[in-house]
Amino acid sequence: MGTAAMLRAAGVGVGDEVVVPAFGNAEVAEAVALIGASPVFADIDPETYCLDAAATEATLTPRSAAVVAVHRFGRPADMRALHDVGRRHGLLVLEQGDSEMPYEEMAQRRQRAAYLDGRLRGVRIPEWGHGHTYQQYVVRVPGNGRPDRDAFARAVRGRGVECRVPVKTPVHRMPGFRLCVSLPETERAADETLALPVDASLTKRDMQRIVSACNALGGLLQTAY
Repeated sequence: MGTAAMLRAAGVGVGDEVVVPAFGNAEVAEAVALIGASPVFADIDPETYCLDAAATEATLTPRSAAVVAVHRFGRPADMRALHDVGRRHGLLVLEQGDSEMPYEEMAQRRQRAAYLDGRLRGVRIPEWGHGHTYQQYVVRVPGNGRPDRDAFARAVRGRGVECRVPVKTPVHRMPGFRLCVSLPETERAADETLALPVDASLTKRDMQRIVSACNALGGLLQTAY
């Protein structure tokens, strides 16, 4: 059952507000709008990139009816804290997970992530966290936000390593959802994050190339972090 269907089944609809993250794709906010409710954006935890419980609670109003947490990059949201918020305020709390992957692939991704964790320099590696499946291996690039991150990405690609910006535009900045709301951690994450490959198909030589490419550049930026 999709997010819109679950919200509708719980009686959420026109006039209600649903707290959602802005860091990610627009699907959840679109599902809320589809049933006539209003998406309200809360800031993220900078370590998990998922909804922050305190920030979520700060957005609540008498019209708040539900919270939809999204697990991001394979790192689960803090559902215990979010359910505590839900219980205190009588809210429905839903979660949207990443797609399932075979255990063997997950184990291989974790192995490659551990390899990068131990060797990358000059970028901030992701927090390990309980249950992280590394759907994406997302680092923070130090420096002056988006310009330095984008320059770093171009240079890494120039050294033969594929990488991608995981969230180019937060949802609250997209047409149709553009709102004047303060989400500093969301904005910072959108400006600084870069996803490096950890696919199960990568060889040891591939992994060495990733480390070499990033460290050759990251070392130059290290003092700016």
